[in-house]
Amino acid sequence: YCICMSKNLSHLSGRQGLQNNLFENIGNHSEQLGPLSKEEIAKLADDFLMGTSSIFGTASFYDFTRESNRGKKIYVCNGSACLTAGTQNELIDKISGHFEKSEIGEMCCLGRCHENAAFNFDGANYSGNAIEELEQIKRSSKKIRDRYHVKHKGKQILTGEPPSIDQIKIDLTKLFQTHPDSVLQEIKLSGLRGRGGAGFPIGIKLDTCSKVSGKQKFIVCNADEGDPGSYSDRYILEQQPYLLLIGMLIAGFVTGASRGVIYIRAEYPESVDRINEAVEEFRNAGLTGEQILGSSFQFEFKVIKAQGAYICGEETALLSSIEGQRPEVRVRPPFPVYEGLFRQPTVVNNVETLANLYDIAINGGKQFASIGTAKSSGTKLMSLDSFFNKPGIYEVDMGTPLNEVVYQLGGGFHSKVKALHIGGPLGGLVPIHKVDALTVDFESFAQNGFMLGHASMVSVPDSFSMISYLEHLFAFTAHESCGKCFPCRIGSTRGKELLQKAQKDSDYKIDLELLRDLLDTMKRGSLCALGGGIPLPVYNALDYFYDELKSYFSESNILAR
Repeated sequence: YCICMSKNLSHLSGRQGLQNNLFENIGNHSEQLGPLSKEEIAKLADDFLMGTSSIFGTASFYDFTRESNRGKKIYVCNGSACLTAGTQNELIDKISGHFEKSEIGEMCCLGRCHENAAFNFDGANYSGNAIEELEQIKRSSKKIRDRYHVKHKGKQILTGEPPSIDQIKIDLTKLFQTHPDSVLQEIKLSGLRGRGGAGFPIGIKLDTCSKVSGKQKFIVCNADEGDPGSYSDRYILEQQPYLLLIGMLIAGFVTGASRGVIYIRAEYPESVDRINEAVEEFRNAGLTGEQILGSSFQFEFKVIKAQGAYICGEETALLSSIEGQRPEVRVRPPFPVYEGLFRQPTVVNNVETLANLYDIAINGGKQFASIGTAKSSGTKLMSLDSFFNKPGIYEVDMGTPLNEVVYQLGGGFHSKVKALHIGGPLGGLVPIHKVDALTVDFESFAQNGFMLGHASMVSVPDSFSMISYLEHLFAFTAHESCGKCFPCRIGSTRGKELLQKAQKDSDYKIDLELLRDLLDTMKRGSLCALGGGIPLPVYNALDYFYDELKSYFSESNILAR
């Protein structure tokens, strides 16, 4: 019943398509007038032929559309990097001198991990020393652009000089004169794997979608970079937007898709603005619409601003979100390439993955495949947080020793660090002594019991309690769970409660066997990587930081271990 109902809602939302988008209606109203009233929910339900419960379920889910967001004027980042840096309590104290407690909200994460003390005010992000200028910011809405190192080691694909519109037109004119299958073969030859975390080959997605029939096909860019500690996609969105748009055009060309959706998180307001500008620049240059550059290919972009939900980084939840449904993970199969946005064939890939397609299409798949390793080709962007002496975005060839990234490019640490949480909250918790054993590729991380993921790095300093960090991960998962499957919904809450109680009550000890059973249930029973992935860093902590953690577990289990 639930699956059929979800499909029906997809089709109903698809009747008005992307032009009059239900999700945008909800988001725009909340941004301009506040959360929807009962009357406004009823009107939207009538307009889209849906039940009021469906509209309420959507509007009440997101951080920025739910009733609890009413009256918020300034938001403080509560992401992992800002947490371990210890900047936010002082930041809140300073903000409290300007705003009432009820006017201060939270966002996670603002992508300012390179300098922390991050907050959002009046549709713009700030960090570092910006808090000292808050009064001026309030008066004049002064924008302060953040700066960070952008360097590379090896091949430059994503961090070089951005291509000009004129050069893009020359390259795409030539490309659109070739057969889509030949371009697709180059992409498959490149071995490019998804950079969003899963590492799935994009060539397989594009090939499958090209062979599936549908009334309309979509290319959806997942720009909902919600992993705390990651800001590599934000770098591309703001400083290399053309690479992303070209990549989507190429993906549309080889699959027969004519519409592209860029779903960007609301926590990145500057990214939303820059991509909108870039789309308009493409439109003015004749790079969108029908018969692009004299070819038979047609394509149009749609930029959608998200409303605050980490789960929308999961591709099927993202598709439901665009449709105006509650962003719950869909059971697969069917996969999005067969039944995606509005239940039409859809390719979903993240920003960095799509941005690589320009280089592959122009220089060939063989050249791209020659970079990196046999199973992890190309380059990888890495986000380094504020504990590094040279924080920023670094592009490295796949297979680069991790210690070169940490100690040469990043310049090592200015404070003593005991672990790096690499790849977001679902990534591996890497003790510092294991850095020398890893190389930047999917296989090396997997073989050592970690996960490369987004390749972001959140430093856990010696002074930060590991039990508190694990509690933070469970609390994050509990808050961000879509709630569809109980291993994630309940398991994350129980994990948070166990760790909170152990810290507050010195007489209470966690049953280690019970915790391991909980982790196993979440890992094997969750529908998606949120509930299924969060056990990994907890397992890593138990393996590498047990001496620090053992006082929180019962003595019998310590001996049994």
